[in-house]
Amino acid sequence: MNEQAITLGGGCFWCLEAVYELVDGVRAVENGYSNGQLANPSYEQVCSGTSGHAEVVRVSFDADRISLREVLEIFFHIHDPTTLNRQGNDAGPQYRSGIYLHDMTQEAVAREVLAEAQAAHGGRVVTELQPLANYSRAEAYHQHYFAKHPGQGYCAAVVAPKVEKFRRTFKARVRG
Repeated sequence: MNEQAITLGGGCFWCLEAVYELVDGVRAVENGYSNGQLANPSYEQVCSGTSGHAEVVRVSFDADRISLREVLEIFFHIHDPTTLNRQGNDAGPQYRSGIYLHDMTQEAVAREVLAEAQAAHGGRVVTELQPLANYSRAEAYHQHYFAKHPGQGYCAAVVAPKVEKFRRTFKARVRG
């Protein structure tokens, strides 16, 4: 197995987590916070917008089964990379779009996929590309949230449609 990881911010981490948990070749998904000023911030500190952190998912995957390029292509299809510090009704710097590199060998692929997204969206993509910094795992109750609470209001209204979009668009990538 060729295990790699990338950390992605695309709005509420529950949405990204719910999709990546279905992706064939993804080994694990962890919700967390990254690229802010505080060490180990709480959810409340991140939500205040003052910690500088983004809500993120750390996606661990088997690169022999799914490439970094494919992981990033899914990312750009399941969130809106053109809205600065927001996804839908979720607004604030914690909801920014970002690709956070675990090592610089990931940079070339990330830049290539980002450029393709820019072209597809008329140059309006605001996704930041930075080395991963100051990452911490989110609280236990945030892990596997959609799987545990599919009927919860936000999950039913926001997360479920993103999961269905993924299932329709990437049928071949849905875990069997």
